[in-house]
Amino acid sequence: MTLSRTELVTLMQARGLRPSRALGQNFVVDANTVRRIARLAQIGPGDQVLEIGAGLGSLSLALAETGASVQALEIDRHLIEPLREIVEPRGVAVHHADALLADYDEILGARETVVVANLPYNVATPVVLHLLETRPEVARMLVMVQKEAGDRLAAHAGDEAYGAVSLRVQYYADAAVVGKVPASVFVPRPHVDSALVSIVRRATVRVDPSLVSEDELFSVIRTAFGQRRKMLRRSLGEWSTEGVFERAGVAETRRPEELTIEEFAALAAAR
Repeated sequence: MTLSRTELVTLMQARGLRPSRALGQNFVVDANTVRRIARLAQIGPGDQVLEIGAGLGSLSLALAETGASVQALEIDRHLIEPLREIVEPRGVAVHHADALLADYDEILGARETVVVANLPYNVATPVVLHLLETRPEVARMLVMVQKEAGDRLAAHAGDEAYGAVSLRVQYYADAAVVGKVPASVFVPRPHVDSALVSIVRRATVRVDPSLVSEDELFSVIRTAFGQRRKMLRRSLGEWSTEGVFERAGVAETRRPEELTIEEFAALAAAR
């Protein structure tokens, strides 16, 4: 069971609800899409799932169908009562909370967790990074975000969308775009298509902190991408020291978007 377009629209009209532009709400109303997301999340009985932005429960119901234990977060107080009526009979626990401020110790109970989320554009990156940086029990994520944000989260050196956010994700995890979602499956219909991004936490961070600290690494990354189109000798002009490019084995004529995280680490270590 999931919510169809007609059912969701009827429910919202009956409750006097409207999607919130301020919260970037676009509700999924296609059964095939939500079940595809649940399948790509590779979840089942025994798994704990954290759904962020449950809305009116269409995806929540598809996640519950897998047999997983679902903890659903929703920030919109107007949706909490109807959401609970729809999904709690299916075993989904609903939490009225902001994903950036939620008490995850209480919600997750330190259990290994898979995050599945339909994230609005304005919070997609902060939420993903917050979970990677602060919640080690989150082993995997499958997030649906606007295509531009998805490309940025999963980008590698040389990709047009590659930047400091991509490197932040790479430090903690392996990310890839695993699917596309058309605008037609949402109410209201957004102006752009969406992407499904798989993020799998690494057993250890990608750069050994004993060689280069996290602060040192991301200091050079932020500085470089402050002028991403310029050569390193310009973008890192004030940051660099005499001979740093030679010691790192990185040509000063290259641009930030061409460097891997390992090459940024070499620069930070050579300073």
